Parts: sequence; C-alpha cells; structure tokens
Amino acid sequence: MADSSIEWTDATWNPTVGCSIASPGCTNCYAMRMAARLEAMGMAKYAGTTRKSGGRAKWTGVVQVDHAALSTPYKWKSPKRVFVNSMSDLFHENLSVEDIRLVWDVMEATPEHEYQVLTKRPERMAELSHGLPQLPNVWLGTSIESIDHADRLDHLRQTRAAIRFVSFEPLIASVGSVDMSDIDWAIVGGESGPQARPMEKDWVDEILTACRNAGAAFFFKQWGGVQKKKTGRTLNGQTYDEFPVPVLA
Repeated sequence: MADSSIEWTDATWNPTVGCSIASPGCTNCYAMRMAARLEAMGMAKYAGTTRKSGGRAKWTGVVQVDHAALSTPYKWKSPKRVFVNSMSDLFHENLSVEDIRLVWDVMEATPEHEYQVLTKRPERMAELSHGLPQLPNVWLGTSIESIDHADRLDHLRQTRAAIRFVSFEPLIASVGSVDMSDIDWAIVGGESGPQARPMEKDWVDEILTACRNAGAAFFFKQWGGVQKKKTGRTLNGQTYDEFPVPVLA
C-alpha cells in the first residue's frame, strides 16, 4: 500500500499486478511504464508483466495475485478510501474467480475502509458481481476514454454494487450525450505525462451536464498534459470535488 497523490482517493492497494491493453485509453498507461521500472529495479512481483516494444514498455498479459499484499488492509490503523489495483485490473480475464474472491474476502473483512475498483472489462465485472456479496464499502467502476467505449456504461448499470462510478480518464475524445442514469459518480481527467493527448473543454462540459441531468456526483481531476501541475484542475472558474457518499467514519 502507498499513500496516494490521486485526488479522489487516500491510498492505493495492489493485491494483483499486471494487465494487457484493452483500448486506446491504455496507450500511454502510467502503470505500464511504472511496472517496467519496478521490474527493472528487481521487484519480484512485477517480473514478466511487461516487455519492450518499439522502445516502450508494454503489458505482456501476465496477471498474478500478490499474496503478500492481501494482508495489507488489516494493518491500517485508520479508515481509508482505497483505489484497488492501480497497477492491474481485478476483472482481467487472466485472473480466476478464485483469485478475485481472495481480494473480495479482504474487502469484506475490513468494512472500515472504502474500496474503489476500476476496470476496463465491465462485462466481466457485471457477470461476476451477481455471484459475489454486494459490499456496502466497495465501489465498482469502469473507465471510458471516448464515445467508442461508452457502451461500458451499460455493463456498469448491470453490475451489483453499492456505488457505481465511471472514470472518464484519460478523456481523449468526446463521449457525446452520455447516459449517466443509475451511475452515482463520475471522475473526469485529461491524460498526463509523456506524449499526453489533449482534452477539450467541450468534452468535459458534456459530462458535467450529463451528471447534473442524472443526479450523479462530478469530480474534475485534472486537465493533464506533459506538466499537469501547470494546467491545474479548475473548470469553469471552480474546482469540482464531489463524492457520492461521505468518507466512512
């Protein structure tokens, strides 16, 4: 676990590692670059998760459970809001239902924490959620980068979850008049880091309008860019730090 600089969470927890590219939003994935760096530094849990292609790190599709990390939430002394698998995807097809259940059991046993799970594979999440306990402290979400993948929201709506949320990050194209019905929360952010693709204000305003129409909370994370601190996170002259529910006390 590491304390996180991500604006919408307190900490990250990676009980699984590894992934594979699912859609264009993955092209400049920070986790992919970081996994390659950690593997080069000799961190055993990332061994075999990346390869070099065209001079860049790419996921290999190797996804595995880090059994040592499963005990981490039991050690936290105060309640936290936790982004689960910032370096992986809990609903990746190379993780078995038994693997996912190991993580689920920990989240169920530590109700003092709120867990935020994001996937680019919401169809599998929707299917498996009906065979897993619906936990009040687990938020389930999907990532959408453009209108080409807006159908992920349909799978999210079919997911059993206390909170359903969507991360429009990196937002690399318009999502149009997206339907946010039965979705509790939206995060919006531009791509950051090397080769970051630009985000247009109109794309963000479309999502803000959709959230207001559906009664969903709206969180604007960043404009992004090569130097995201300079571009900031102000939209329409204000910051949007809305959450669907308060932090657990």
